[in-house]
Amino acid sequence: MLKSLGTAIVVGMVGVVAAQNASLPTVDLGYEIYRASAFNETGRFYNFSNIRYAAPPVGELRFAPPASPEENRTAVQSGGAGRICPQAEPAWLSSAVDVLIDLALGVQPNATTAYVPPGANSSSQVLAPGPLETEDCLFLDVYVPEQIFNSNGTGSYNSTNGSAVMVWIYGGGYAAGDKYTNPAGLLAASGNSSFGDVIHVAMNYRLGALGWTAGPGYQAEGGVSNLGLHDQRFALEWVQNNIHLFGGDKDRVTIFGESAGGGSIMHQITAYGGEKGPVPFQQAVPQSPGWQPMSSQLAQQNTYDKFLNLTNSSSLADLRALTSEQVIRANAQQVLYDSSYGGYTYGPAIDGNFVPLQPGQLLAQGRFDKNVKVMVGHNADEGALFTPAYSKSTETLRNHTAASFINIPEQSLDYITDVLYPAVFDGSYGYTTEFGRADLITSESVFTCNTNYLSTAFGNKTYSYLFSVPPAFHSLDVAYTYYTGGALAANALTGVVNRTVAIALQDFITSFAINGVPEAKGIRKFDMYGANAQVLELNATSIEEVTDSNSGPRCKWWQLALYS
Repeated sequence: MLKSLGTAIVVGMVGVVAAQNASLPTVDLGYEIYRASAFNETGRFYNFSNIRYAAPPVGELRFAPPASPEENRTAVQSGGAGRICPQAEPAWLSSAVDVLIDLALGVQPNATTAYVPPGANSSSQVLAPGPLETEDCLFLDVYVPEQIFNSNGTGSYNSTNGSAVMVWIYGGGYAAGDKYTNPAGLLAASGNSSFGDVIHVAMNYRLGALGWTAGPGYQAEGGVSNLGLHDQRFALEWVQNNIHLFGGDKDRVTIFGESAGGGSIMHQITAYGGEKGPVPFQQAVPQSPGWQPMSSQLAQQNTYDKFLNLTNSSSLADLRALTSEQVIRANAQQVLYDSSYGGYTYGPAIDGNFVPLQPGQLLAQGRFDKNVKVMVGHNADEGALFTPAYSKSTETLRNHTAASFINIPEQSLDYITDVLYPAVFDGSYGYTTEFGRADLITSESVFTCNTNYLSTAFGNKTYSYLFSVPPAFHSLDVAYTYYTGGALAANALTGVVNRTVAIALQDFITSFAINGVPEAKGIRKFDMYGANAQVLELNATSIEEVTDSNSGPRCKWWQLALYS
């Protein structure tokens, strides 16, 4: 959910240079023809950048499911124009980063004033959209090793149908993020010194109000909730229909993603409660899967009403008639100034359709695609980023929890603060301070328990890992997933500080994508979760098997979704 710490998401980092080189290969998608925009001489892979996978979601398609793109064969597309979806980050995030810096230095957070969102109608200034932000953002990138592409679909690893495919779904709190990752390290990890053995795909999906508006009034007007999930599914179906043209196998697709990306993956596994047949992928690697559970219909409606007010609109039809500038600005205002501490205003919501219940409930009820293979991971301290420094008493803890779980019953609040996470600071409950207590509640309720739900739902036949390279805050593992080699970072908040863990994690992910079993040379065997709830801990000093702390009664309670 945090882009600014430890990620490899840098616009223009690799392969997005408009290379008008007629010698680069083309792919005919039927509706358009695309030429590779660049070729990486070191990694020996092509980048087919900014491929349109859906029609522009504007006008009558704003707040509507993605639609097939129109045919446009008048010219060969070079993919030179970069695009990201309209986005924003909440105001509290800058304070949260300061908290993480203090914690990393061994300083306990210290604040006395509670954070109060200024409100989306405040006079605070909203930054202008970035140069790549546009509503017409439903594009994806395909990175394909030269040898795979030249094989013309015959594949280069254990298949006569094509090579394994990895599809990245980015994080960013469902309000920010983009597809511009640098997969050079992953591609290298998947093969040998000459070429990689997987294809890497990354897509944009709609964010904030444009991707996650929900509520009964909105749906009654014909609005579709969870559009970001619909976009992702549409892109995954594009992969099913087209990846063979790049040398990939549609039956060997692994989706992976962190934070909101990992949470999206859980929603994709449980899509429609498992009632619409097989999902358009075979394997999944959700990393720190998280979202703020939104079950309250009233809260969804209130958020929609606020967006209407911000745009001086009274209906969905009015919203569709607005200019892009108007809806982009309103979204930025609402996310930036209306989000409570730790929240992003928007995200997945129960809609009775794509999301009939919370994924934890669907997994418990067996309502998901049971044929998916899963490797899942989480970090040792997921909650610190989202925990306010003023968490110094049970009262502040209750207030923050109530703001995070809107309309939570008093009985549930009592159970959380009196039974599950009581004010006992001798370490027996996993914390020794009030801040640590609040941190653990966020970690388990929003992130880490989700990994346990997956493992138990799949009969303990998953692979689960724990990233604990200090300080192991949320999102710091993304730099390890996309490690490209070279010098180590000066500190753990800015990048990779342990090359062994980075290489091991990349090997685990790519070997899982290729063979369905995570393996890393020189590293102990990665065993399945099993009845004893074993996870592989990736630490700065060792890589060893430990018992999953999420296998106890606290996660069982959170899975019941008694917070609404």
